[in-house]
Amino acid sequence: GAPTGERKTDTMAATIKRLDRKLDAILAGRYTPDDFIIADAKDADMAFGVMAPGPVTGAPVGASGPGRYRTRPEYLDHMRALVAQGELDILLTSASNGERLALDGSLDDEITLAVRGNDTTDIWNSRGSSYPSSASRPFRTADLASVRGFCDLVLYSITFNNDLDHDLASLEAFTQFRRDAGEHGIRYFLEVFNPNVDCGLAGSDLGSFVNDSIIRSLAGVTQAERPLFLKMAYNGADSVAELAEHDPSVVVGILGGSAGTTRDTF
Repeated sequence: GAPTGERKTDTMAATIKRLDRKLDAILAGRYTPDDFIIADAKDADMAFGVMAPGPVTGAPVGASGPGRYRTRPEYLDHMRALVAQGELDILLTSASNGERLALDGSLDDEITLAVRGNDTTDIWNSRGSSYPSSASRPFRTADLASVRGFCDLVLYSITFNNDLDHDLASLEAFTQFRRDAGEHGIRYFLEVFNPNVDCGLAGSDLGSFVNDSIIRSLAGVTQAERPLFLKMAYNGADSVAELAEHDPSVVVGILGGSAGTTRDTF
């Protein structure tokens, strides 16, 4: 749902950004195609490390992949170029890159910077690693007290695997995150991944499991601690409709890329 007045910062009150205007229109039921929210994820360094900026064009490819990757400065320049186009509503980065862009004046008044607030083990994609093949475990690198100095919006991700011990640990970590976020005046949007390991669910059962997990997890969360919106995998039109219709105060967004739809964000 939308943030309460007390969750808004002085900066937010002074400058209503494009994202907030669009969310207000969506929640009020008066949205138009112009309220389609464009969020660009440039936080891949928290998942892929050196590989995040992509391979150098024309670099030789070996058995283990490209021999050379673009650098962090090149990655940052690519983000600046996207911001300069004036089309993005949210730029999602790692805390280190978001800080660099915020402090060097690379962001305009209309774009909302968001940084990844946690990095669960199912996104650890280092070359040669096998972390993503194990059930997700919660983990946070970013320190919210430090992030608050330049940003008031973070992404928090959670993966439900139909495994009591792992899912309980993930929900306990989510509870602690909400406490920390409230303490530091930070808003968040919630990314819910489909199970990252085989959990005995498929087809419509998978979408139903994820939907029930989301609503059950938020049922005990009061308005002040609720996410601005959801970001989740596309599990079919019926599944998305069920979730969106169940609670109109929850704005449902769809993950882009290969796991998303032709409308890559919302």
